[in-house]
Amino acid sequence: MNYFAFFTKNMHRFCSFFLHNLGFLACFVALNFHPFFLQLSYFLILSVFGYLGLKLSKPRTHVRPNDLDLFYTSVSASTASSMAAVEMEVFSNSQLILLTLLMFLGGEVFTSMLDLVLVRYKFTHMSVLNRSSASISPFSPPNESPINYNANQTELSLVSIPHSELSVNHQPSHSNYTNILNDRLKYKCLGYLILVILGYLVVVQFVGFSLVSLYITFLTSARQVLKNKGIKISTFSLFTVVSTFSSCGFVPTNENMMVFKNNSGLLLLILPHVFLGNTLYPPCLRLVIMALKKVTRREEFSYLLKNSQDMHMLSAVHCCLLVATVFGLNIIQFVMFCSLEWNSKIMEGLNVYQKLVASIFQVTNARHSGESAFDLSSMSSAMLVLFVLMMYLPPYTTYLPVREHENDVKRKEKSVVECIVLSQLSYLVIFIIVICMTESKSLKEDPLNFSVLNITLEVISAYGNVGFSTGYSCARQLKGDGMCKDSWVGFSGRWSNKGKFILILVMFFGRLKKFNIKGGKAWNLSWQAGIN
Repeated sequence: MNYFAFFTKNMHRFCSFFLHNLGFLACFVALNFHPFFLQLSYFLILSVFGYLGLKLSKPRTHVRPNDLDLFYTSVSASTASSMAAVEMEVFSNSQLILLTLLMFLGGEVFTSMLDLVLVRYKFTHMSVLNRSSASISPFSPPNESPINYNANQTELSLVSIPHSELSVNHQPSHSNYTNILNDRLKYKCLGYLILVILGYLVVVQFVGFSLVSLYITFLTSARQVLKNKGIKISTFSLFTVVSTFSSCGFVPTNENMMVFKNNSGLLLLILPHVFLGNTLYPPCLRLVIMALKKVTRREEFSYLLKNSQDMHMLSAVHCCLLVATVFGLNIIQFVMFCSLEWNSKIMEGLNVYQKLVASIFQVTNARHSGESAFDLSSMSSAMLVLFVLMMYLPPYTTYLPVREHENDVKRKEKSVVECIVLSQLSYLVIFIIVICMTESKSLKEDPLNFSVLNITLEVISAYGNVGFSTGYSCARQLKGDGMCKDSWVGFSGRWSNKGKFILILVMFFGRLKKFNIKGGKAWNLSWQAGIN
């Protein structure tokens, strides 16, 4: 019993020490590093660990993918890009679980939660500095015991002055006391927001996993597909739901969701996760907070809704406009897709209901999720161009019919970095040109597969972290190659190592594109610029 008590006491000290230092480390990182470098380091570390895990674990087949393809796959999963250079059925069950973890940790919802954790630590430190530097610092309100700052209790996140010293030397200021209460409320609200996002993340994916598992278990045709491929139902359900919610687009089957295009029920179960984890995540999060406010009646949830901009959320008006924009773009895609592809080869064998469900699933995934119910290489060029446009648009693109007034008199001067930074479209053009140079030989010898449109779609897909690809077909080769074998990999899987490395850079650039969303503002492309 004494040994147990000794062990428990020391474990408690160790945990307290660990949490204390972890808090200081997080605060140091949040204050001393730019968010761009933090996220870049995060995705790089995640990709490296993913590569090592894939390298050390055994694949399902005897043929091992090369190191570049493994790293390419790891980057693709970590950045939620789903660009495939290896057939998915090559990976063993343990490797699929590892890819699931990479997609979960690299998803937009999870990384947004990590951002809020760093914001909370930064707010803690800034509050301490502001209060400690003030001439009058009533850290504890009158007739209330002081609150001590330690690693386990940081609710107020301020260092307090003993009550006796405060009452003797200072007269409490009402404005400072109000600021303290506001800081305490904001700090608590950030904590509540993090917990709400974590709950949203877990509940949505758990419900999705349960429903997909039940559907496949009771539907013979879907269960038989997985049985023939040697994929466990639980692994497929978890992998697919996490992939869809994280907007990755990987599916354990080689054919992606094309093999399930007849199973409309499965497509409908997966479809909501495309919205919940990406384009409609901010409005859904706001709805969850509104529901919690009604149920709990806590002031923290009211504060979150009233101060959405300060709490890193979208306002109610912005959320409504975002919903309208998302569904508006989907309707445009759906109408055009049905007009061009309704009687095409890709729709063969489907009834009207299955065509409608599969079409909705396909066009919805064009906005950053990347799962395919149809073969893109068999679609019309006009449809592919529309998909390129949809993939280029950021996930929270919103039509805002509000005119922003600019103050020309007090115009903010641009820094040197802002002046030399190009727009995102300019960088994409540069990437496409460089890839055309690295794949110049294939462009000449195999122009049907290596067309500029296919390369453009692949680059924009990697940039938008979507994963759409036209693939590669030996039948489209002008000069027949007896050694060529068709495989279920993306088009970039047939590129040279240089081309794949450039696309890895595009995937990182696309995952961090929010930091360059206003790039190229130093350029004035108006006609009057040349004559003024």
